[in-house]
Amino acid sequence: MSPLACYAASDEVSRGRLSTEQPPSFRSQYQRDRDRIIHSSAFRRLEYKTQVFVNHEGDMFRTRLTHSIEVSQIGRTIARALSLNEDLTEAVCLAHDLGHTPFGHAGQEALNLCMKDFGGFEHNLQSLRVVDVLEDRYADYPGLNLTYETREGILKHCSIAKAKTLGELGQRFTHRQQPGLESQVANIADEIAYNNHDVDDGLRADLISINALRECEIIEEHYQFTVDRWPGILGRRLSNELIRSMINSLVTDLIETSKVRIEQAGVRSIDDVRNAGEALIVLGEDMQRKHIQLKRFLSKNLYNHDKVRNMAEKSRHIVTKLFEAYANQPDLLPDKPNGVEADSMECMIKDYIAGMTDRFAITEFERIVKPGALAKTAGPI
Repeated sequence: MSPLACYAASDEVSRGRLSTEQPPSFRSQYQRDRDRIIHSSAFRRLEYKTQVFVNHEGDMFRTRLTHSIEVSQIGRTIARALSLNEDLTEAVCLAHDLGHTPFGHAGQEALNLCMKDFGGFEHNLQSLRVVDVLEDRYADYPGLNLTYETREGILKHCSIAKAKTLGELGQRFTHRQQPGLESQVANIADEIAYNNHDVDDGLRADLISINALRECEIIEEHYQFTVDRWPGILGRRLSNELIRSMINSLVTDLIETSKVRIEQAGVRSIDDVRNAGEALIVLGEDMQRKHIQLKRFLSKNLYNHDKVRNMAEKSRHIVTKLFEAYANQPDLLPDKPNGVEADSMECMIKDYIAGMTDRFAITEFERIVKPGALAKTAGPI
């Protein structure tokens, strides 16, 4: 592994952990973070949480777990090319979705609506709550006691009002600062991963077609490259080669553009990065335009497809009814772990529902809500 750049995160410049610990003997601090994330209960539950398709729709579709692994692979590639801290990048990539609800964005929207009078729900803040409070693994402290830099990367977005309650971690938002480069890498690796694997899953589910996708400039470019190189290629081989080529072009563009931006900014430390005034890990202007065009296509043609909308409607119904049931009968909730504080009963319900997998939420719905109610909502799940 090449030496770290002067503006990369390292143990020597880390702002530390919420609770002081002895440094690890054979790992870096960020390796320790990554290992704690992988061994957490919340990480294991990602295996059964929806990305786009409800978990039991098919074994070949992405889940939050496989998505996080793909984000990590892309993130490590970028970090290595830019001489950044790969272990920190990987830790942030693996942890970024720990606070996601069951049923993907539909579940998040429903839980946010249920919590509208109690502070709302935002999955980045919930991910931070998972690693800071809800994980119950260690005798000395609640949560996973991760480093500041990993927690900084997990908290991608935050309102100013919420940021003011988070102490040092929230100052990035109140002071209009940027996160470290490893966090910036994880953020854009997430975008690259989900755009491309949603194309793959949409094709696999026959909800979109390659011919329709070809209206997107980036798809058309890589389609022509693929069929010119392998005349007669069809089916899964065609889509796999097209997506592989597209990911490579995005990552290559990102690395080359970011190298120039970093050099032009003249940053010499991670604090210089935070005070740079703008993100330094970015796609080139033309590639960003193509990337956004693809995102808009997916929003219109995949995420708003009738089948996906029907699944989303049923998912919102499940989350809403579960919330109402627990609010009306709090004794249905399990005992909270020792040391876990909640601002309200609604916060406890939010924590419980957000931690559910798709299939557990369905099982709980069928157990505590009127039997047969699920069948009365629109569409299959």
